[in-house]
Amino acid sequence: MADSLPTLLLAEHDDASLNPVTARALTAAKALGAPVHMLVVGENARAAAEAAAKLDGVAEVLLADAPAYAHRLAEPVAALGVALAKEYGAVVAPSTAVWKSVMPRIAALLDVMQVSDVIAVVAPDIFDRPIYAGNAIQRVRATDGKKVLTIRTASFAATGEATGASSAPIRAVEPAGTAAGNAARSSFVGEDIAASARPELTAARIIVSGGRAVGSAENFHAVIEPLADALGAAVGASRAAVDAGYAPNDWQVGQTGKVVAPDLYIALGISGAIQHLAGMKDSKVIVAVNKDEEAPIFQVADFGIVGDLFEVVPALKTEIAKAKA
Repeated sequence: MADSLPTLLLAEHDDASLNPVTARALTAAKALGAPVHMLVVGENARAAAEAAAKLDGVAEVLLADAPAYAHRLAEPVAALGVALAKEYGAVVAPSTAVWKSVMPRIAALLDVMQVSDVIAVVAPDIFDRPIYAGNAIQRVRATDGKKVLTIRTASFAATGEATGASSAPIRAVEPAGTAAGNAARSSFVGEDIAASARPELTAARIIVSGGRAVGSAENFHAVIEPLADALGAAVGASRAAVDAGYAPNDWQVGQTGKVVAPDLYIALGISGAIQHLAGMKDSKVIVAVNKDEEAPIFQVADFGIVGDLFEVVPALKTEIAKAKA
């Protein structure tokens, strides 16, 4: 029976370390009720595998370490996932850019339906997922013999490290498919990664986001970023601000951007369109600043300030400086 088979969790990492979303996805994977094996795929990724082996509830770590996996291209990684899937009842991954590309390929090659953006595991075959930009929750039953799931990690707490000095065993797995030498249809050309001393957006405890009302990229630098730095926060932006060129794409929070659930989310000059709310309304505490008292953002905010952000933000920075003194 597929249900008696273990679960395979695909880790999000940069070869040197695990992304915090992996520990959140592990919580969801464990809720399926079967032993969890974690796949770490990359090049020179032993450090990430050792970190995965320390997490509570990981029975075994599979390490696929090969040059063909250096940039985790969808084709070779999906071929590996399909090759391994026969040993597992479910294949699970966080809903990140990498796995949103890989998992549909795995599901198609296995000829099963994928359940995307799982926010709750009701039973091993029943899952909740948001639809209509998060305005409704759909409960679905997956009837396929193998489950292919992506996890909206903002909805799950992170699993910590196992107590004691013991770690899960690490087993090397051989390359499969295109990584084993067959021709691939895509190849890695290059990447341009923005370096920042601020926390990564999806892992940050505090996020300061700006919207169209910020007015310009210069105002983002002069108003939004200093407040974020004073709080040790990540910087986010609404789609309107990104489309206007005020902020880069990787700062976008929303249905077509990143889904976040920090302890504190500060929305400055953001009206609260459905697209944006779908990406941040699970935040623990939401503070909104907007001149329009009818702005939809106030419907989800825990604290709202009706006022000009260019007056409110300097006042906030002053109070933060006093608290730190």
